[in-house]
Amino acid sequence: MYRRGHWGVSLLVFAPVGLAFVLLGRPGFAVVGGAAMLWLSTLPDVDHRIPGITHRGPTHTLAFALLVGAVGAGAGIGLTSVLGGDRTTLVAFGFGIGTLGILAHLLADALTPAGVPALWPLSGRDFSVYLTRADNTLANYVLLAVGVCATAAAGFVALRVA
Repeated sequence: MYRRGHWGVSLLVFAPVGLAFVLLGRPGFAVVGGAAMLWLSTLPDVDHRIPGITHRGPTHTLAFALLVGAVGAGAGIGLTSVLGGDRTTLVAFGFGIGTLGILAHLLADALTPAGVPALWPLSGRDFSVYLTRADNTLANYVLLAVGVCATAAAGFVALRVA
């Protein structure tokens, strides 16, 4: 997928999570989490700019998702030191959003024939549902539209319930 497709899948994946945050009385987590999801949505594609690392290699794995989650947890510790607040909550939030952001990217790329080596280094198998090519402009815009609609629907529900 291209950037717009990754944004759409990230929004789609995060919409129910953001809604849950709002319903739990944590709208700030919904906003920050949504922004972080969009920021992380293309992080695995940094492999295009790193010599010696193949595209859809180590940065397109569950191991990388957990690594980014660990970095997010560290950010939660840092935020607790600066802003105060509940350390456990911020660490869990950072880990969850970091991991989920990368998993959303993997899901989007798994829609393409090339797939992703999600279980690397345990397995070299690529996982794919062969739905569309990554360079399909229409598919990327449809994914973006679906993600925006899911986010809008979650926002509508949050307003009705809250």
